[in-house]
Amino acid sequence: MKKALKIIGIVLGVLIILIFLAPILFKGPIEKAIKKSINNNVNATVSWEELDLSLYKSFPDALVTLKNLSVINKEPFAGDTLASGEEIKLSMDIPQLFKSGDEPLSINELILNTAYVNIKVDSLGNANYDIAKKTPPTSTQDTVSSGGLSLDVQHYEINNTRINYLDQKTKTFLKISEFNHEGTGDFSAATTKLETTSEGIISFELDSINYLKDHKLKLDADFELDLENQKYTFLENEAYINQLPLTFNGFVKVNENNNEIDLTFKTPSSDFKNFLAVIPETYAKNLDGVETTGDFMLNGSIKGIVDETHIPQLDISVKSDNASFKYAELPKRVENIRLDAVLKNETGLVEDTYLNLDQLNFQIDQDVFSAKGNFKNLTENMLVNLAVNGTLNLANLKKAYPIDLEMDLNGILKANFTTNFDMNSIEREQYQNVKSNGKASITNFKYVSPEIPNDVNIAKASLNFNTTKVALEEMQIKSGQTDANISGSLENLMGYLFSDQDLKGRFNVQSNTFSLNDFMVASAEAKTETTQENKVSATSKEEAIKIPSFLDARLDFTANKVLYDDLTLTNVKGAVIIKDETAKLENVTSNIFGGNIGISGNVSTKNTTPTFDMNLGLKSIDIVQSFNGLEIIQTMAPLAKALQGDLNTTINLKGNLNNDFTPIIASLAGDAFAQILDAKVNSEKTPLLAKLDGRLDFINLDNLDLKNLQTNLSFSDGKVNVKPFDFNIKGINITAGGSHSFENVMDYTLSLDIPAKYLGSSVGGEIAKLSASDLETMTVALPIGLSGTFTSPNVNVNTKQAVQELTQQIIATQKDKAIDKTKDKIKDLLGGGKEETTNTTTKDTIPTKPKDKEDKIKEAAGNVLKDLFGKGKDKK
Repeated sequence: MKKALKIIGIVLGVLIILIFLAPILFKGPIEKAIKKSINNNVNATVSWEELDLSLYKSFPDALVTLKNLSVINKEPFAGDTLASGEEIKLSMDIPQLFKSGDEPLSINELILNTAYVNIKVDSLGNANYDIAKKTPPTSTQDTVSSGGLSLDVQHYEINNTRINYLDQKTKTFLKISEFNHEGTGDFSAATTKLETTSEGIISFELDSINYLKDHKLKLDADFELDLENQKYTFLENEAYINQLPLTFNGFVKVNENNNEIDLTFKTPSSDFKNFLAVIPETYAKNLDGVETTGDFMLNGSIKGIVDETHIPQLDISVKSDNASFKYAELPKRVENIRLDAVLKNETGLVEDTYLNLDQLNFQIDQDVFSAKGNFKNLTENMLVNLAVNGTLNLANLKKAYPIDLEMDLNGILKANFTTNFDMNSIEREQYQNVKSNGKASITNFKYVSPEIPNDVNIAKASLNFNTTKVALEEMQIKSGQTDANISGSLENLMGYLFSDQDLKGRFNVQSNTFSLNDFMVASAEAKTETTQENKVSATSKEEAIKIPSFLDARLDFTANKVLYDDLTLTNVKGAVIIKDETAKLENVTSNIFGGNIGISGNVSTKNTTPTFDMNLGLKSIDIVQSFNGLEIIQTMAPLAKALQGDLNTTINLKGNLNNDFTPIIASLAGDAFAQILDAKVNSEKTPLLAKLDGRLDFINLDNLDLKNLQTNLSFSDGKVNVKPFDFNIKGINITAGGSHSFENVMDYTLSLDIPAKYLGSSVGGEIAKLSASDLETMTVALPIGLSGTFTSPNVNVNTKQAVQELTQQIIATQKDKAIDKTKDKIKDLLGGGKEETTNTTTKDTIPTKPKDKEDKIKEAAGNVLKDLFGKGKDKK
């Protein structure tokens, strides 16, 4: 007995040792066998980062865990990810570990955690999940030895998985997120019962029409599996779409060339609460305590063959009669609800699917609203025939249904119109094929939003539907100080509503007062700017203002008065063209600053950073008013602060904008031309002129005459560059030029052509040699350098250079005069003062006293040299 126990103990000890050593001993062969099985059967690249093998966690089975698994397609979906998962667990009998790579592995349990499955079918019908290798028929012995993966699964799980299904051929898109599914059954038997539970969030779209959007799906179902014939039949089951219960009967059978479907479904009860239950819970809220009357029935059948050319025949009907509901916490009841709709396909051809809305009525208080119509040829060129008639107090919607909106609904909506069109005509903008007739209006509508400081009140807005256009007959708006009357037309309202097209239109806007301040909210964060540096880089932390991308419109406007910040513009006219997230200003004119302004250009929010490109023309504007009202004038010409008068200027400017549409100063580029019509200077207004005036005793800057002064400027790299220009002060010509940064750091030079008399004390005795006329006519350039800032300037008057230049001029003048004097003396000697004797007989002239003439020439030459070389000492 002791010997037997000892043997059993040894065996158990060996088994325990083997259990712990197995992962080390068999991990390599197991991984090699799995890879070989996959390569023999799958036409895809399958890889994983790590393989773990355990015997004691799942004893008596072996547990193989593949971590970070991925399946990458080959042609024709090369590079696409078919599936990926955080981990996949395979449970198998321990003897499977000892099979060679040529023998099939049998899997008992499969668990997939946190996976992504991406299924695609292209326009030619190729499916990316069709990755099983096609092998030619072989002998039984070859089949046995070829190796494979046998799924004798008893239980499987898919946890926290996302599944996408896209069929480009049928334009079908199915998305399931947060998907959890598990099933238990014996897949080794020919016929078995499979018990499943499933839940997830489902969205379904067919030919760009969204039928389900983030609907919660739950299904507890038992199936009879005929694995030999690939027929799967619904047994006991219950499904929920959101909170709508459904039961199913029928089967799905997979054939060699097609799939066969025969399913029916219905609501297990006819309570109208079922209708509210199909609405996503986010919008329908909790249905507990909701009072309902009347019935609601959903019945459907899906029968037929699914192949490359056919879909199942459909007959799905929704009906409700004389129903009502009331939420306990809300004051209003929705009653007299009648609904009759059917989705059908009687041929199995996808283009023959149609939807009939025979009746949709409801009533809140005394307001009755109804609609009916039909939608044919849903997947090709959909034909729409719709009629709407009724009155609705929009404020009652929130009082009857728990709808969450960022704005309060209000106003009275009235509609009575019909429309008939096909989608191809809408998409091709062939609006002559659209047949619409009737009217719609809204009165006493108030728009309230935290994005604007004042309520927007629409006293009345009315639309008139006709064949080609929808006319906006009138719209009366008031907000804060703003009033506006708008009329115009919408060219493609149906294209905007049904085909995701841009909304096109042309409008006329008339206003007595239009205050842009009524539609602007100052960001608290953006108001912290206190220095010029902050202004350069400040951007609002709020969401940027965006020009609507869907709008393609022209607005012709006139306004008696437009208010923007502290500016007042009068007699404003022009047009705004909005397209492609860009607002283009065209022929905008206005009176401002005692003159007028013309504006053209554009503002775009198409890129992440908004941009602008503007041309401004200002004529006869008051310099003081424009300097105080326009930051660009302060940046362009800080010295204008000291001027009083009128100005003409043209400015071409482009750059980037902050989120609140204020310019980013450092990004500005462009050029400008300025002409001062008439201006007086008050040098005390700016530190620069005051300091310059104090350094120049011979000029009084307050007496500057700048009439018709012209200058050209350019903007780039954060600087204002001023092209050299000339002006005159009391006979003194001045040339100025240079640049200053947007932080007002200066680098300017002035050159003053001043008369010589202003430098008399600096030049000393030399200037005494000049005559009175020379003192008035002789000028010299006096260079002045300006640096520092406009508020703390540095003025460098280069008198030394001017004195050196004047001294050279005086010396040159004296030389020129000496030379001229010498020339006159030589001329006198050579051409005059000669004593001659005339022979009356021969008439020959005989010079006399040659000795005296020679002496005079020598004396004159000496004087010339003495004058030229500086009155030197007499030399013997």
